[in-house]
Amino acid sequence: MDIIANYGTTLVLVAALFGFLMAWGIGANDVANAMGTSVGTKSLTIRQAIIIAMIFEFAGAYLAGGEVTATIRNGIIDTNAFVDTPDLLVLGMIASLLAAGAWLILASYFGWPVSTTHSIIGAIVGFAVVSIGPEAVQWGKFGGIVGSWIITPAISGIIAYFMFISVQKLIFNTDDPLANAKRYVPFYMFLTALVICLVTIKKGLTHVGLHLSNGEGVLLSTIISLAVAFAGWLYIRGQQYNPQDDSKMHFANVEKVFGILMVITACAMAFAHGSNDVANAIGPLSAVVSIVESSGQIAGKSTIAWWILPLGGIGIVIGLATMGEKVMATVGTGITHLTPSRGFAAQLATAATVVIASGTGLPISTTQTLVGAVMGVGLARGIAALNLGVLRNIVVSWIITLPAGAILAIAIFYVLQACFS
Repeated sequence: MDIIANYGTTLVLVAALFGFLMAWGIGANDVANAMGTSVGTKSLTIRQAIIIAMIFEFAGAYLAGGEVTATIRNGIIDTNAFVDTPDLLVLGMIASLLAAGAWLILASYFGWPVSTTHSIIGAIVGFAVVSIGPEAVQWGKFGGIVGSWIITPAISGIIAYFMFISVQKLIFNTDDPLANAKRYVPFYMFLTALVICLVTIKKGLTHVGLHLSNGEGVLLSTIISLAVAFAGWLYIRGQQYNPQDDSKMHFANVEKVFGILMVITACAMAFAHGSNDVANAIGPLSAVVSIVESSGQIAGKSTIAWWILPLGGIGIVIGLATMGEKVMATVGTGITHLTPSRGFAAQLATAATVVIASGTGLPISTTQTLVGAVMGVGLARGIAALNLGVLRNIVVSWIITLPAGAILAIAIFYVLQACFS
């Protein structure tokens, strides 16, 4: 308690710095792999991807980023165990931010798409075990989150697999791909718009004063999606293509349409990612600010200070702009060869999985969800279409991430204790 009384302002400033570093790591790693499919399919240039991410990631983080924060802040560890020693919780959260941020930046340097959720949860569990003991960790909730890391990639992989198979059977593997594209692409536009609307309504509108029930949200999303599908049908119908073109040109024209859908889906993914994963940076920071401002009182719920969400959003954007290219390359071109139609299937499956998983209230791993979707698209073309060497490195980096976060957090926690005691 004396540490909070004597060093309160310093602790908040240090936490803000390390929170910004963590957000930087999220931008360099998670945002990069969220936009990687769009860059890998050449639907977007790296510069365009960064601009889109700047707009939609920041909007998602600022408008909707507070929703998942409570789970990160209060769900992983039992905060009641720290009631008599709030200074340990403050130092532990600060150590977790620095540990997870440092690991993410290191992984981004090597081009490994790792989970920011793994990083921060591993770090929080690590400091909690050494400061209070294993009883400080709510292992039941921890197990549920670990389960979501396995289930969500599987869901996204299955959705992407069948989405890609449907595109092949209905459009590409037919005698007249262009005619079938005009017939079926409006349906895919409807699905895309529906997922985007559901993501936006579920993640954003409640934080800007518009509260809709689940039924009202689905109804509004369906109406908007039908309008988008109709507009898409008019657009495709109005396009003039030369019937004398060979099959390669037909395929190229169809891929252009899916390229447009990819860009739209990338915007939705950026918004969803910003709203979901910014919690990994601002959750621990928000806990530190709340405890310091209340002179050591650990509240069950607390309001997020006005400056925390913008800090997280800015950090994410800068991280992508400065260090995002390597992870983009790994996801966009390293796992399997992607075309706009394949990338569209992966992106839409990932966005759909975010919608499905967000109903549970658990912070899902966007990284593993997207990699699962890209794998699903690759498997639809056969196991030989996957670069197993790259996948092996990715899986190894996933396994290392959780203990790496824990070990780094423990070491930093002891250093902070020595510095402030």
